Amino acid sequence: MNQQTERMVRPRRSFIFSPGLRPDMFPKALACGTDIVCVELEDGIAPKDKAEARAKGLALFAEPHTGDGTGDGANDGVERIVRINCLREAFGLADVQAVLATDTPPPALMLPKVKSPDEIVWLDDLLTERGHPTRLHVIIETNAGLEAVHDIARASSRIDALFFGGVDMAAELRCQNAWEPLLYARSRIVHAAASQGIDAIDVPYLDLEDLAGMEREASMARDLGFSGKGSIHPKQIPILNAVFTPDEVQVAHARRILQAFADADTGLVVVDGKLIEKPVLREMNRILAIAERVSN
Repeated sequence: MNQQTERMVRPRRSFIFSPGLRPDMFPKALACGTDIVCVELEDGIAPKDKAEARAKGLALFAEPHTGDGTGDGANDGVERIVRINCLREAFGLADVQAVLATDTPPPALMLPKVKSPDEIVWLDDLLTERGHPTRLHVIIETNAGLEAVHDIARASSRIDALFFGGVDMAAELRCQNAWEPLLYARSRIVHAAASQGIDAIDVPYLDLEDLAGMEREASMARDLGFSGKGSIHPKQIPILNAVFTPDEVQVAHARRILQAFADADTGLVVVDGKLIEKPVLREMNRILAIAERVSN
């Protein structure tokens, strides 16, 4: 397992997919206001089009991007990810081979249908051997993945976030795709993510016409501990960003806590009459990262 990479604290309030077959749509996705754009090579691509989508999707990274930390110039603040196919399938193996073959890999890969930490360790070892700094985002959408989620979350220091795949999870658990039946699964993912200091991202809300319902579910996900939520259309993104953006009081509180630790040189401080320990620092830094993104 690679221990040399460091997790970057950054806003992950919203994400949207951009089809690998349509590279012309990628700039539009980057400009829609989302925090994450994920180039899609998996479910949204028919088997007959996988090879073409792979070639076109990876070609988007042939030149460094100003927003992903690999290029010069103004940073647009958008995180770039490529969702490859399942690592236990031939299409997924072909995706990995293509990533290893290129000298300009995507900044991050999203891994679907992960069932075991061994999948993560295997890919981490291959990326390390190749010298790629590529980060990993893991989708938990199977019963086996949910059972092993704590081991999966700590399988690699490359992992930045766990994503909840609610549709597939509901099918595997034989339950309704609704908030209450999936509350245990969501809570378990949040628990695993928090234990490793990584983000948890909730599943997209599929009813595009029910923006009020999406806002309610996003608020519940935020209160449960999720850092953000997926979208299926750009019109959902402003609402998601607003739900997962801390208010001015929270931002000011985070600044006080970080300043208190900087001044104290100790493992705990007292701020506003409350005892605060160092594990909260990552969340305070995330709040300030969101505030900086909003102000730009």
